[in-house]
Amino acid sequence: MFQNSNTTVAIVGGGPAGLMAAEVLSNAGVQVDVFDAMPSFGRKFLLAGIGGLNITHSEDYAKFCTRYADRLPHLQTTLDLLPPERLCEWVHELGIETFVGTSGRVFPKEMKAAPLLRAWLHRLRGKGVRMHVRHRWQGWNEKGQLQFSTPNGFVEHLPRATVLALGGASWSKLGSDGAWVPWLRNSGVEVAELESANCGFEVSWSDYLREKFAGAPLKSVALKFTSLQGQVIERQGEMVIGEHGVEGSLVYAFSREIRQRLNAQGDATFALDLLPGRSLDRVRAELAGWARSSQSMSSYFKNKLGIAGVKLALLHEVLGKDEFKNLEKLVSTIKALPITVHAVRPIDEAISTAGGVRFESMNNNYMLTNKPGTFAAGEMLDWEAPTGGYLLTACFATGMAAGQGVLRWLNESTTD
Repeated sequence: MFQNSNTTVAIVGGGPAGLMAAEVLSNAGVQVDVFDAMPSFGRKFLLAGIGGLNITHSEDYAKFCTRYADRLPHLQTTLDLLPPERLCEWVHELGIETFVGTSGRVFPKEMKAAPLLRAWLHRLRGKGVRMHVRHRWQGWNEKGQLQFSTPNGFVEHLPRATVLALGGASWSKLGSDGAWVPWLRNSGVEVAELESANCGFEVSWSDYLREKFAGAPLKSVALKFTSLQGQVIERQGEMVIGEHGVEGSLVYAFSREIRQRLNAQGDATFALDLLPGRSLDRVRAELAGWARSSQSMSSYFKNKLGIAGVKLALLHEVLGKDEFKNLEKLVSTIKALPITVHAVRPIDEAISTAGGVRFESMNNNYMLTNKPGTFAAGEMLDWEAPTGGYLLTACFATGMAAGQGVLRWLNESTTD
């Protein structure tokens, strides 16, 4: 228990990471003030709840940790503080029951974020946490005070320590707009450029495909892509043909690797298997009967192969009329239809962001080395993860780690 009741800590950002830091600190007896730019807390968290609020994932923990890719060495100790099983226990302590879906994802039984957030905020207020809404952080003034713009004008605040949990730069209307980047860079903090993650990509579709099939789901397909490092990745799932390109869960799962290749060479091509349940030989045999059939091409493809609608339109997108008569070309395209993307969709449309405060700019307590007493947590750090509960888990865990880091720093400062 921290003894100095005059010590206050400011948390800037009322999302999962900021609120978890507030919980750790208030549990230790520290007076906490949480500031958020929006009229209420957890706006993006509530948006995630519209899809059921995927809290975490139940897969084997070692496999779970690999989802953080090359950032795992920086995050492993932090994830160990709050692994999925412990996170579920924490949710249960708030009176929220969970269940594991068929995909292994963990959700609240009510499939909503609001009851969890409401119970959490109630508990934090009961521990004396002071909450300030409509306080938009504007950096530091010349005295080192935090500056906030509010409906009543500018407000300054000088806490003993600060936790920044400002999110990335997607869904800016919910509060995370990346405005903090220049303020931290001006303070000598290394910040990797914020980029779209779990995002869609732009494709130069024909007018016909765009007008007829924008918004059409592509079900039961497999995507294959070769990363910059030469690793061939293949996964089955669903995606959506959008007006401007491709999106959906299957595309999001590859967004990191596709974005990296785009950044390196300006475009990226992946292969789409339209019939992942059928071998090349089987597709060849089934197509061989087309020449002897009295059915039209569209009828034969639909009845014999299950290829119709947007799948057939994609074949027309990449094959000329004469190429449909070339059996080997047709078979190979059905099993590996090339789609070239030429740009990432805008960051504000992305589910999450990559880039942010580099781990090299912080110590092991999540304190910024160039700003002693200032800590950072959540999505504003330089890591990314796929959808599936991995994003929220790491936001909760880094918030916990930053809160514990503040406590250690306060205790060391008190004893110095």
